[in-house]
Amino acid sequence: MREHDPQRERHADRESYDADEPRGSVFVDAHEIFRATGVKRFGLVTPYRDDVQLAIVRNYRNSGFECVAERHLGIQDNFSFSEVSAGQLRQMTRQVAQAKPDAITIFCTNLRGAPLVAELEDELRIPIYDTIPTVLWKSLKLAGVDPQRVTGWGRLFREVS
Repeated sequence: MREHDPQRERHADRESYDADEPRGSVFVDAHEIFRATGVKRFGLVTPYRDDVQLAIVRNYRNSGFECVAERHLGIQDNFSFSEVSAGQLRQMTRQVAQAKPDAITIFCTNLRGAPLVAELEDELRIPIYDTIPTVLWKSLKLAGVDPQRVTGWGRLFREVS
């Protein structure tokens, strides 16, 4: 098994990157959605370590968004992210919602937050933007497909064009 080499990955990314080609990323897509929906204050739910959580909050702050509440689990490895239960995600999201943010992001592509979005939005009356639906929403837009065709993953697909 080959060892993870971030330097090699960065080089490969540069070789395959075409600046004229439309693309998305978790941060850029979330920022686009926040701007489109008027989000200024947000809540953040992740499985990450303290240093990673702080870096995410800093990234959002540098883009003009204030994190008013956050919860994270201090987990380090990718496989463990996938073992975070729906109950844990619900609890963390409910705790963050107490700060009354404009929106909440469940931020990690290896969490199983997407199936919980519609349920939590109905309960909390706060938009919830999980990273998987966020990336899917942007991918559909880039492909020229109407995101409103997606159902069951929350108001993002119904309300943001």
